[in-house]
Amino acid sequence: MLPHALGATALAVAALAVLPAATAQARSPFGFDTYSFPPSAADAVSLTVRAPSHATARQVAVFLNGKDVTVSLQPVPDTDTLAGTVTGLVPGANTLELRPRANAAAVARLKVHVITAADCNSARLGSDIDPASIGEPVSAVTLTSTTWTAATASNQAFCRVNGSMAPIDPAAPNINFGTTLPARWAYRYAQMGGGGMNGSIPALAGAAYNNRGMATAGSDSGHQFVGGNAWALNEEAIKNLGYMQMKKTYDAARVLQQRAYGAAPQHTYWFGSSQGGREGLTMAQRYPEAFDGVSVQVQIVNFSSLMLGPVLLRQQEIALANWVTQAKRTAIATEVIRQCDGLDGLFDGLINNYQACRAIFDVNQGTPNRQPWAAKRCPGNIDPNPADTSANACLTDGQIETLQFTHTPYLFATPLAHDNPRFGMWLPGTDPGGSGLIVPTRYRGQEGAAANAPLYTHLGIVGVTGFLFQDLNANALDYVEGGPLNDRRVEISAWLDATDPDLRPFKNRGGKLISVIGTNDTLASPGAQLDYYQSVLDTMGRGSVDQFARLWVLPMTNHGLGGSSYNVNGAGEPNAPFPIPNGHDRVTMIVDWVEQGVAPPKAPTVTAGARSLPMCSYPAYPRYLGEGRPATEAASYECTVD
Repeated sequence: MLPHALGATALAVAALAVLPAATAQARSPFGFDTYSFPPSAADAVSLTVRAPSHATARQVAVFLNGKDVTVSLQPVPDTDTLAGTVTGLVPGANTLELRPRANAAAVARLKVHVITAADCNSARLGSDIDPASIGEPVSAVTLTSTTWTAATASNQAFCRVNGSMAPIDPAAPNINFGTTLPARWAYRYAQMGGGGMNGSIPALAGAAYNNRGMATAGSDSGHQFVGGNAWALNEEAIKNLGYMQMKKTYDAARVLQQRAYGAAPQHTYWFGSSQGGREGLTMAQRYPEAFDGVSVQVQIVNFSSLMLGPVLLRQQEIALANWVTQAKRTAIATEVIRQCDGLDGLFDGLINNYQACRAIFDVNQGTPNRQPWAAKRCPGNIDPNPADTSANACLTDGQIETLQFTHTPYLFATPLAHDNPRFGMWLPGTDPGGSGLIVPTRYRGQEGAAANAPLYTHLGIVGVTGFLFQDLNANALDYVEGGPLNDRRVEISAWLDATDPDLRPFKNRGGKLISVIGTNDTLASPGAQLDYYQSVLDTMGRGSVDQFARLWVLPMTNHGLGGSSYNVNGAGEPNAPFPIPNGHDRVTMIVDWVEQGVAPPKAPTVTAGARSLPMCSYPAYPRYLGEGRPATEAASYECTVD
């Protein structure tokens, strides 16, 4: 039930803001607004420079290593900027200066360090790293290879360094990691998160990062896909997955940047989705001094409970009468649309008002003993046609009980790490059986299963059998909430869960956070994600949070933040599905905020083709304003909380 690798989300290359301090709250009148490194010219940098006015923009001068290169720049119509491509970068350190006039002192500087293939070798970069340089314990760090990759049509050249970190416990696996060092380095570093249960190094040196002059790094988190799951019984390996490998990789990459360029990065970023999103939140929570900007998507928050969540569903279905079958998926989705589609002011097959929809189907909210599925109940609790796959299929009392369990937060016997009292489960949506929420199989220990039926398994099952039971052959359905494994539950949650709502240390040292989740996500738990958002607001206050974080929600999008409207609307009318707007440039957003002090709007416009919507900050949602406004345009909606 855990997400597959989404940590290297493809993003288009775009120019982005540079160099003022990470804590800056406002831009200076002059500056290097954007820059990138065109792959086609190894000595070039593409620039946009900013001045206070049109008149001043015509007078500014740009110098590269003391030489006036202003002739390479041209005014950008209707702006106070100049843009163009400057050539003449040389191996080693380079400095670009922006001056109000050619004979004036510099008012802004941009540094670029250039390396070549001759620098990409063990003689320059070394064959090992002193374990004392790594902030979490390792016994050795070995650099296993260095490889130079020449520029392509879309990506500048870079040096790739691979390495391995040996554990303290000799029974634990090594951590394999990789670092890329771009030919033209902008004193920036970006660490990439993993996906699923990890086990491999994520993609590095994507053009969206490399062409911005970012060194990158990532690791396999301290275990490998090959070799079985014995690592899941090792405490050091579990802690590596949970938090230590991220800091270890960060520290190793920092050493390599110092060796390659003779300097440490000035701006540091984390990018990750899913598991990689949890890792980014963990870094902000545990190591607030490491990253200036953290950009995460569809992040796992309650990792230990997400691995257990599917097991809890299968336990709920131990009684055969409680088994929700695949045949019911259309009926369930259509009923959710019927009750929730119009809550945003528009019948369009799109559930924007996710909070109100959650409240309808969470039976712990509202009037006691509510029956949100009453309209779908089989007469007399007898299903006349269990094979009916249509929207008209009915649900038995046991199936309704399971659906209520799925959409109501699960209360722990005792609070887990950071005093977290519950797991938020899944929101009602249009993919009720996605990612194994509904299964076609009866498993060992369930009523009606054969004696030799398979043990229940899913993507994160080793987090239950290995981490929790400490027995890879255990039947996960034997778990008892609050039973003999309760102390172990609490213990591993402290290693694995990114649920600490107090981000003040990260904020206070200038950190910026961007988070985006989707409410139709069946891999991560949208309920847990929304609960985490709320805990941050409760702990820090809205005003404080808005100063350093954006907690965005894309309603009815899935684990890849994609999705389409449903094929019928809430009035039961046919609906031509359309893609849900989701397009935004998260790299530019976080870099502009960190380096220029330009915060993203609380409700930026996202797009999909000709459609657009506002992407609202939790707990707001996009409500249609009505009165004949075009439903395809973001201006026809407002972010509101009912």
